[in-house]
Amino acid sequence: MSRRLKFISVVGARPNFMKVAPLHRAFSRVESLTHRIVHTGQHYDANMSKVFFEDLELPKPDVYLGIGSGSHAEQTARVMVEFEKVLQSEKPDLVIVVGDVNSTVACSLTASKLLIPVAHVEAGLRSFDRTMPEEINRMVTDVLSDYLFVTEESGIVNLKHEGISDEKVFLVGDVMIDSLILYRQKARSSRIKELLHVAEGKYTLVTLHRPANVDDRDNLVKILSILGKVGTLGKIVFPIHPRTRKRIEEFGLKGDFDSITGLVLTEPLGYLDFLNLMMEAKIILTDSGGIQEETTYLNVPCVTMRENTERPATIEIGTNVLTGLDVEKVVALTSECYAGKWKESTVPALWDGKAAERIAGILAGSLGNGPTSGERTHPRHTALTN
Repeated sequence: MSRRLKFISVVGARPNFMKVAPLHRAFSRVESLTHRIVHTGQHYDANMSKVFFEDLELPKPDVYLGIGSGSHAEQTARVMVEFEKVLQSEKPDLVIVVGDVNSTVACSLTASKLLIPVAHVEAGLRSFDRTMPEEINRMVTDVLSDYLFVTEESGIVNLKHEGISDEKVFLVGDVMIDSLILYRQKARSSRIKELLHVAEGKYTLVTLHRPANVDDRDNLVKILSILGKVGTLGKIVFPIHPRTRKRIEEFGLKGDFDSITGLVLTEPLGYLDFLNLMMEAKIILTDSGGIQEETTYLNVPCVTMRENTERPATIEIGTNVLTGLDVEKVVALTSECYAGKWKESTVPALWDGKAAERIAGILAGSLGNGPTSGERTHPRHTALTN
């Protein structure tokens, strides 16, 4: 009889939850596997709890580290100290990290130094902009990882250029899309549009939180100008990130934002409410990574107000357009969208709701329990056919 395997998945910030949820479901179907969730507490508030317990149907985290905010160095160091204690106590066979937040790189480094294998879900994404902390986190995590699960073809190319062995790399699809597909129908029953007094297809959805955009007063003024002009086309729903709200107040711009025609500011929303708004928006203006993927799957026009993206497939074949903070370009694109004009798009390969199943099969097969179904999904090229 084979030994029972133990996997630990790490979540630290809101986007991680949507990525770990389908993994947890897939792992629960693997016999002789124990899956535990460690929440570092890098981000935590009532909405985070809502995502866990209600929207994504995840169990309560097995371990909560309560790290909280701080500088990049402080936060990373605190996660490492506390996560090391968990690993020494739990002695897992594998640590699974997702995305690109500080918890991702901190837990990868800690596990690697204890000689515990690491799997990185969403590996290989590159913006080629090292001023972004997320880029550093992605690069370091990928070097340390034993299993690199990739969402799109660009990730395969990037990892090959960086000298990562092909045997470690698997193109499996996108676990964010797994969650979207699973919960899309449930999200349709949300009453969020009614509560916000907006109508399907007649509003712009906005999310902005990147430091490059919101920590600079001049850039916030540009955003103010964009929203002021876009507000003449239809209502704007803006679930405002705490960082963004804080900067608006610090820079003395609250009155200017409050005076924008049609602007509806809300607190951060739960996953189902936000998914409902995404599905039925006319267009989305964002600086988020995951939203670029979700809008491409949903065939909703997306304008990414950044100078670069680590998800080129969303631009090359998806609904996404990169603009930076070019006020006139953003407004012109939004106007075209309201006039019924947008580029043709398609969905990247393997974005089919089965990424987590592929990951579970590969890991269970490689670590000795046999895959959940079918033949052993190893090496990478076999994963493409499952």
